[in-house]
Amino acid sequence: MSDGLELLTNQQWGFDTNCFVCEPTNTSGLAIPFFHDVSNREVVADFVLDERFSGAPRYLHGGVITAVLDETMAWATIAIVHRFAMTRELHASYERPVRTGFGYHVRGRITAFEGDRIMASAEVTDHKDRSCARAEATFVVLGEAQVVDA
Repeated sequence: MSDGLELLTNQQWGFDTNCFVCEPTNTSGLAIPFFHDVSNREVVADFVLDERFSGAPRYLHGGVITAVLDETMAWATIAIVHRFAMTRELHASYERPVRTGFGYHVRGRITAFEGDRIMASAEVTDHKDRSCARAEATFVVLGEAQVVDA
């Protein structure tokens, strides 16, 4: 990760979590650290996942890849537009296998923010900057009581 990025943690927002994708203390999870790239208005992360998360013997399970894309976009709603939101709809496409034991990069952006809806996109790329998986999603902004409940 390059300099100038802000580490995103759940504790900085005043709550504890056991998030499968990002929480470093969840020993069953992915423990991917996410960063806010303020100058590029995106959320980014680098990750390497092992065979515990495979579908085929050497490829990550598609559901795990989707979870990474979804989490990237969710962090974008928090870091970029300062809203807590839940995924309403997500469309993902897979262009290249994401292999276990190899390094990948994910980035997410907000594409629109209208009323209580946030649209976002995310992409996983390999070390050659080739697209491996993409997603677009609609998020619904949570009300204050919903945030406390969640």
